[in-house]
Amino acid sequence: MTPDEYCREKTQQSSSSFYYSFLFLDDTQRQAMTALYAFCREVDDIVDECSEPSIAASKLSWWREEVTNLFHGTTSHPVTIALKTAIQNYPLKETHFQELISGMEMDLYVSQYASFNELSLYCYRVAGVVGLLTIEILGYKNSPPSDYARNLGMSLQLINILRDVKEDAERGRIYIPQDELVQFGVEQSMLMQNNGNEKTQKLFEFQANRAEEYYHKAFSFLDQADRYQQRTGIIMAEIYFALLKKIKAAHYPVLEKRLKVSKLKKLWIAWNTARHEYKLMRKLK
Repeated sequence: MTPDEYCREKTQQSSSSFYYSFLFLDDTQRQAMTALYAFCREVDDIVDECSEPSIAASKLSWWREEVTNLFHGTTSHPVTIALKTAIQNYPLKETHFQELISGMEMDLYVSQYASFNELSLYCYRVAGVVGLLTIEILGYKNSPPSDYARNLGMSLQLINILRDVKEDAERGRIYIPQDELVQFGVEQSMLMQNNGNEKTQKLFEFQANRAEEYYHKAFSFLDQADRYQQRTGIIMAEIYFALLKKIKAAHYPVLEKRLKVSKLKKLWIAWNTARHEYKLMRKLK
């Protein structure tokens, strides 16, 4: 199995929205995005699957060295070998890969956040920097749409937090800020119950509205001239936003079940969004 085949298999094993957005990339972009996604999965899986923090920390430390080797030496892992091709084709920054690992390390030592300001750093590291890497692969006309990438990453991560709130709580991780739990009168134990109540529903509504605000804020920073090149990121955003709308429409049943967007719906969103962005691009010419 080649390094690129390894990364493709890693991608296809997941039902992630990444896969559906990749359908509209050219071969060079798809190679880079697939390698990037595989890297994200590798470091994220360490935190999710390793029960001993010291072992997980050691593995993440190994990945730090591997990223250094990616930019300054010889790599050994299939993912970083595939990423070597990506960094030859696109101006991807070493600091962003290291920042992502720092975000994963936060999961080993931080189980709750006192305020949204503290949570924001985590969201930037695990999602915002992925957006910053992605815009370099997709391309843009003039200056990089960095504010778009950071805000979109924040929105998508907040949607993840809302969707996975019970699962995370059962793992001992509370991503909803502590001061907001207090504000809405929600005890941490309520996040592990099988049914919500009026307090948790209002808390989740607050979280959903914030995610939506960041979603709209992100697109306010995206130049119309860059939308078609950035359509892969837009497709991913639309799939996540469809999930958010589904959660809101169902009145936030995230403690009872893990809501998803079906594979068929994801495919339809990907095709429809790509078609929409193509039409907008044609109008600009």
